[in-house]
Amino acid sequence: MAAPSASVNCEEFAEFQLMAAHASRDRVIKNCIAQTSAVVQNLREEREKNLDDLTLLKQLRKEQTKLKWMQSELNVEEVVNDRSWKVFNERCRIHFRPPKTE
Repeated sequence: MAAPSASVNCEEFAEFQLMAAHASRDRVIKNCIAQTSAVVQNLREEREKNLDDLTLLKQLRKEQTKLKWMQSELNVEEVVNDRSWKVFNERCRIHFRPPKTE
């Protein structure tokens, strides 16, 4: 993602690069969370049926850890989003004020 230049004005940068990038990353992370949540749910159901299976328990713990990491990544993405909009507003505030989406 390049900074706004003479060929790309602040409005185009905000609408087509910054907003699209944030929405895309948010969508991908949420999709990963949904898929991993489904795997964790399936493993929990299998675990309830077979409490003695240690490999199943290990796999469940592994997937739960992955899910926690993905959820924390969503929080990190929110911070990155806020900071990038702050920088954008500092650099482009005299040229363009983006609409609030939240």
